[in-house]
Amino acid sequence: MSLPWPSYWQHIPPEERPAFSDILTDLLAHGALVGDIGRDRELFLLAREYQRELAEYLAPLNLELLSDPDRPILQVRPVPGKCGLLSRFNKAETLLVLTLWRMYDDARMERPVESVITTVNDVWQRLRLYFEHIEPPAPAHLREMLGRLRNRRFVRLRADSDSENFSDWQVEILPTLARAIPFENSEMWEQQAALYSQTHTSVLEKEKELEQ
Repeated sequence: MSLPWPSYWQHIPPEERPAFSDILTDLLAHGALVGDIGRDRELFLLAREYQRELAEYLAPLNLELLSDPDRPILQVRPVPGKCGLLSRFNKAETLLVLTLWRMYDDARMERPVESVITTVNDVWQRLRLYFEHIEPPAPAHLREMLGRLRNRRFVRLRADSDSENFSDWQVEILPTLARAIPFENSEMWEQQAALYSQTHTSVLEKEKELEQ
């Protein structure tokens, strides 16, 4: 069954409409379109031609469409306090996101970077360093959480061809994560991290979570 094409988009050629639908699906399902390879590259180039139409479509949902000046990325960001489509991280995921944000920010302080490439083991070690009073996640749990962040286009995961150990996998922290988390500087990060840096018991009692 094919639903009727919207009347306000009749100027989009019929042959481009299936790809246009794929673009909207990616933006709404994953929060971003990263168009650097293959089919994603084709979608990004088309989306760039219709960026105004996409932005106007998302605006009533209080979703802002952002373009990246340095990489082929289009990202959807909820307007804080207005968008009803926010997804929430649980506490374990919040700690992981805080860790990844800090790693990305530290790397950018050293030199301008488009993304930060590290390993699963390094992420785990940094999480232990930043939140030393909290028991770190088991490998299976960490893999599950990173998988969710990959689905949100915040990270990319690549298996090390020379190792079957998940801890050796490569983690690429994308700039989409830094733009989605509302920290203007490291001081804001410190304030948020302090909520989780006291004792294991107090963390379990915290109800405040990051929004994305």
